Amino acid sequence: MTILGTASSVVDGDVSSMRLFDLHCHVDFAPNAASLAVGLDELGVSALSATVTPEGYERAVQELAACGNVRVGLGLHPWWVAGSETGDGGEALESFERLVGSARFIGEIGLDFGARHVASREAQERAFDRVVSACVKRGDKVLTLHAVRAAGAVLDALERHRATEGNACVFHWFSGSSGDLQRAIRLGCFFSVGPRMLATKRGRAYARGLPRERLLLETDEPSSPGASLEAGVWRGLLERTLADLAGLRDESAADLGMRIAATSASLLVR
Repeated sequence: MTILGTASSVVDGDVSSMRLFDLHCHVDFAPNAASLAVGLDELGVSALSATVTPEGYERAVQELAACGNVRVGLGLHPWWVAGSETGDGGEALESFERLVGSARFIGEIGLDFGARHVASREAQERAFDRVVSACVKRGDKVLTLHAVRAAGAVLDALERHRATEGNACVFHWFSGSSGDLQRAIRLGCFFSVGPRMLATKRGRAYARGLPRERLLLETDEPSSPGASLEAGVWRGLLERTLADLAGLRDESAADLGMRIAATSASLLVR
């Protein structure tokens, strides 16, 4: 099966037969990742599965090699940078730089200046700068970005390296200021929207105003390593997110879903 799959049509406005694309999730977190991916494909779900370390990326690439509906991202999550033995990403950062040339999909990467991780801010910024630099040198990447109380700093790095020129930069669950949002839009960034974003007043307000051609869906599931989620529940999360998003924007779920699917496919099929 390919990333586009077979379920892509809409009958009488019913999105249940439409192939949906999850542009930020963690299929590799599931203990049964390959069988979960097969189940998702059978239900018409394709995904960009973000990893959190280069080691996890290499495992996931092997485990999901036969799953054509899943793309795997090379990740170096800021939490793992902060938690490394050296506090700066250490060997994981070197592994990322070694692997980036052969990885088209990148993520999860970014910065987290929330209360639990702000102490490692300088180390995170140094590591993220190297990560973005490595991506830009190769080009034609799709980056899925984590930014917690750090949207401005992430945008600074993207601008400094001109990362949005020749690469697609996707903010996962954008929660920065309205000024940061407008800046990201001007730079040409994409935005993956999921249940957690739509559970907040700010997230709903942002979702209403995002450019239609930059909208993507996400689940950010499973929530932690070792956790899992039934394929049917996963599909349901995407359908509900699409319905909620369409309602907020006063659009048809079928029409919006087809637009999002086309945007997703343009990122995942190259």
